[in-house]
Amino acid sequence: MKKRWRAVVSLSLAAAMTASLCAGCGGSGTSGTGATDAGTQAAADGADTDAATADGAGDAGETKAADAGANNDSKEIIFWNIGTEDPDKSIMQYAVDKFNSETQSGYTVTSVPTQNDTYKEKLVIAMSSGECPDMYTSWSGGPMFEYIDSGYGQPIDDLFKGSKVEEKAMDAAVAQSTYKDHIYAVPVLNVSISGIFYNKEMFEKYNLEVPKTVSELEKVCDTFVENGITPFALANASKWTGSMYFMSLATRYGGLEPFSKAADGTGSFEDECFKYAGDKIQDWVKKGYFPEGVNSLSEDDGQARQLMYQESAGMLLCGSWYTGNFQNDSKEFYEKIGWFSFPAVDGSDADASIQIGTIGDQFISFNCTDDKLKAAFECAEHYYDDEATQLMVDKGKIPPVKGVESLITDPVAKDILTAANDASSTQLWYDQYLPPAVAEVHKDTCQEIFGLTMTPDEANKKLQEAMQSYLADK
Repeated sequence: MKKRWRAVVSLSLAAAMTASLCAGCGGSGTSGTGATDAGTQAAADGADTDAATADGAGDAGETKAADAGANNDSKEIIFWNIGTEDPDKSIMQYAVDKFNSETQSGYTVTSVPTQNDTYKEKLVIAMSSGECPDMYTSWSGGPMFEYIDSGYGQPIDDLFKGSKVEEKAMDAAVAQSTYKDHIYAVPVLNVSISGIFYNKEMFEKYNLEVPKTVSELEKVCDTFVENGITPFALANASKWTGSMYFMSLATRYGGLEPFSKAADGTGSFEDECFKYAGDKIQDWVKKGYFPEGVNSLSEDDGQARQLMYQESAGMLLCGSWYTGNFQNDSKEFYEKIGWFSFPAVDGSDADASIQIGTIGDQFISFNCTDDKLKAAFECAEHYYDDEATQLMVDKGKIPPVKGVESLITDPVAKDILTAANDASSTQLWYDQYLPPAVAEVHKDTCQEIFGLTMTPDEANKKLQEAMQSYLADK
């Protein structure tokens, strides 16, 4: 019991610190560290707390099973997710409707969607008060592991074996669903990596080429600024959106190792790659590469997309789920869109094939046991129906399904999938890899960097102190 409450207190503190916890990131790649293909080391490094035993069924699991008893008596399965708007709404609802119309289990699933930027706060608060739903989505990484350690995630190894999920899920997605050698989640929705969407017509108008290096990217930006166009559409009230620039620049400068070492305590967030990222962002702010008032613009309200539609901005760095957003908003505008991976840093020997993101984007975990758990998994398994896979593709997604290449015809999605397949490694979003309390400091300091209210040195020092404090308490 003591171990469980330590983890719950950690979640409570995260909730108290969080004004608006959010996802990357679809925001959110491959299981965490970015030091291995598919990021499988995150299962060992990302949230290796002492609240769960090596077999995944220790104090936390046993306590959770006891706590779930009352919920198990109900024939209603409550499913929390972020599918408030299409395309995600239709996709998330697919399995719920299919299950409810076909199941012989006697259970009914009720979907409860919540907008992205408030969802995670709601989830953490629910867990800290002991009222977690039966099924819920998350973005894997450190937060998911804390949920498990707190007793709100059941291992599904037996259900996974022989299922459609085992048969069809990409290995990288399964790796991200794994913690301490047990499977705890069903990966769904999308192969989501960060990259730069751009207006092809605007590039053609100003004789611009897709940049291969950061210096070439800056030349593109300078051309836009000279012509009264904001280079990057960015709505950074959510904080995680601006974090993508920091992650991309740091990773292109230093590769995977500096972040991995900073997160496990053998390195530091005051490494030169993080200073480079902060300095470059502030240089770009001063040059007018971002919208005025960038930190007050709302991603959830679509303000970044609006800048693209108005053609007052030429590029947008975000997760590849934006293919679905663009298509859902305007298929006509989507014809203008191209995509490229974040360029290499001039003079750096870091591997520029590395991608940042998630292989799965949403991961369904289970806070129930026995027959109710079987029924909940049955519902989640419908996301691996052929019809569900085709629906995701039709909605602009790249589902984490083996052989999905044969279904992809959209040229932008093809470019994204090629980049994901060619990546030597995939780094999970920082705000999903790091423990929630540290992730919040990361997002806060990134926003301060964009606001020019904190120097990169000050921001990185504050993040390093938060990481050291977390590791000391752990």
